[in-house]
Amino acid sequence: MQKHSIIGVFDDEDQLVQALHSLKEHKVRVEEVYTPYPVHPVFGILDRKTSFTWWAFLYGLMAVIGVLSFLYYTAVIDWPLNFGGKPTNAFPSFIVITIILTILSITILSLFTFSVIAGVYPGKPARMPDIRATDDKFIVMIDPENAGKPIQEVNQVLTSNGASEVYEKESELSN
Repeated sequence: MQKHSIIGVFDDEDQLVQALHSLKEHKVRVEEVYTPYPVHPVFGILDRKTSFTWWAFLYGLMAVIGVLSFLYYTAVIDWPLNFGGKPTNAFPSFIVITIILTILSITILSLFTFSVIAGVYPGKPARMPDIRATDDKFIVMIDPENAGKPIQEVNQVLTSNGASEVYEKESELSN
């Protein structure tokens, strides 16, 4: 299935941010933005919410509970050792390994969650509307059917805000 898109190419990060503000003022829905490096104002302008941080918190909570339960079981219930009369449930000795294993668990599970949400897996071909986004260009991709404005108005907003190139492209729709 083919997907029709309007592609705006920008040379500068500031022009991109200015164009996104202008598109938001004109109530044009931006489908995606591709940049060679993270541009943090873009996240705030697009107003997209993610549940990724909640998943990471949940993974951390599960890891803390799991690690402390395992340590308590092994040190107190299954194999209690008496070292000079110290209690077997010596919580301070559990803290360092709990922190390390929690960080490891959050990292691995968050990587897996991000891969699932983004649809990234080994061997999947890259889906880029314009390959120059990996070098030095900033790309704004707009779906004309969901833009909320006519194509001519969208093109005019992009060019008036510094787009070095605006074109329409048919691409394969695959998730």
